[in-house]
Amino acid sequence: MKIGSPLPHKKARIEIVPLIDIMFFLLAAFMMVSLTMIHMQSIKVNLPTATKATQDNKPDMVNLAVDKKGEVYMEKKLINSNDLLIELLKRYRANTNLPVFISGDRDASHGSVINVLDLVRKAGVQKVAFAINKVEDGAAGKLSKP
Repeated sequence: MKIGSPLPHKKARIEIVPLIDIMFFLLAAFMMVSLTMIHMQSIKVNLPTATKATQDNKPDMVNLAVDKKGEVYMEKKLINSNDLLIELLKRYRANTNLPVFISGDRDASHGSVINVLDLVRKAGVQKVAFAINKVEDGAAGKLSKP
């Protein structure tokens, strides 16, 4: 004689929702841990140069140059950070499509070029490019030793 259970018998079922919750938790935890592992440090870099570049000087664009000491030149005139920001703000108000070209000396630190880029972005300029110079044949791709 078989006695039945007072509780109805249910089929076994795999619940997916808790598994999805666990996977999202693991994904978020992995992303947070990987973001804390990034170290932001300024290092000297040798930026690559183009083998074919043409110089294009237009009156409606701004040329900025950073030398190896970190000094900034605007249109070949030495300018400090505050005056640069004021001048960029003035030109940006006159032309919201103002293009800015930043070029750096071969020995300029990456941090000083990025500081100039930050000033340009602070002024509101969105069209920013890095200008590069043509090198002689055979010199392209060679890195100087630190």
